[in-house]
Amino acid sequence: MILAPSPVEDMPTMKPDHFRTMARYNQWANERLYAACAKLHENDLFLQRPSFFGSIHATLNHILVADRIWMGRLTGHPAKIARLDEILYGDFAGLRVARTAEDAQIVAYCDALDEPTANTTLRYTNMAGESLATPVRWVLTHFFNHQTHHRGQTHGLLSQTGVSPPPLDLLYYLREVPPAA
Repeated sequence: MILAPSPVEDMPTMKPDHFRTMARYNQWANERLYAACAKLHENDLFLQRPSFFGSIHATLNHILVADRIWMGRLTGHPAKIARLDEILYGDFAGLRVARTAEDAQIVAYCDALDEPTANTTLRYTNMAGESLATPVRWVLTHFFNHQTHHRGQTHGLLSQTGVSPPPLDLLYYLREVPPAA
């Protein structure tokens, strides 16, 4: 017998500790990636390369754009962002400061997250104006997966430069900074 997949809402609940670990991993990975990118000459950050967003800087900007959109939805303070390719910071130093601040907010949000909220449904309007509803646990799973995806793209772009990209795998983080028991 073949069973049809359950709707997302019927999936098992998730514990907030998972998201707290992911928020800290996300912060750790961003710090490592930005430290590597900081070794580049500014021209290398902005150099157009074959990639979806066109450059290391634009890809890093996109990650911050998406984070602000999702955090705005989660906190009820929508971000005023018009496009997914919007450049929020035209310089790397400003982008890095903003990334550090955003990661601190993500950690704080996940630290305050309780189980009922993690397993409730977020109702929001996407950038196309569609009204949607998605369980918070899946929004957060997507949120962290999205960052990993685009950090991977940035990692690939960085490997085209003279700077070695750092290991960013979750298991490296867990070995370096084990989650609290």
